[in-house]
Parts: sequence; structure tokens; C-alpha cells
Amino acid sequence: MEDILTIRLPNEISKMLNRTPEEMCRDMRIYAALMLFRLGKLSSGAAALMAGIPRVMFLDLCAEYDIPISQITPEELRREVNSESTINCF
Repeated sequence: MEDILTIRLPNEISKMLNRTPEEMCRDMRIYAALMLFRLGKLSSGAAALMAGIPRVMFLDLCAEYDIPISQITPEELRREVNSESTINCF
């Protein structure tokens, strides 16, 4: 089941962007999904579903728009790697 949303845009916007209503609809779904993912409101899988594209393609778009796909900071990653390197296996 799907929810249907209606967005009213001035005709000038579509003309400025040189997009058909169908193209604008697709773009808006993708841009909204990217923003909700960036804000941490959706997982990458849920955002890809919202955008109507495969998850791998969504992650490629994240890279294209400089949206980090991991929320881990460089310092957290360093601590994680350092803690794993000190584990001894017998």
C-alpha cells in the first residue's frame, strides 16, 4: 500500500528546471529520501525504497551528493580499529 502526496509547485519552477511533472515527481522523491537519510530519519534501505531505486544506486547517489553513508566519526573508527587489534586469540 502507498500513500499519495500532492505537492503544488508554480509552473515557473518546472520551466526553470526544464523538467516534466513526472521528472519533478521522481526528483522530489529522490531528494527527499536523500535528505531524510542524511538527517538519520531513514535507513539507506528505507530511503532507497522511498526513492524507488535499488539500495546500491541510492548509496552511489549519496557519494555523488557528498552524503556520508556511515555516522561513525573518524575518531570512533580509530578507537574501534585499535580495540580490535589488541584482542588476543589463543
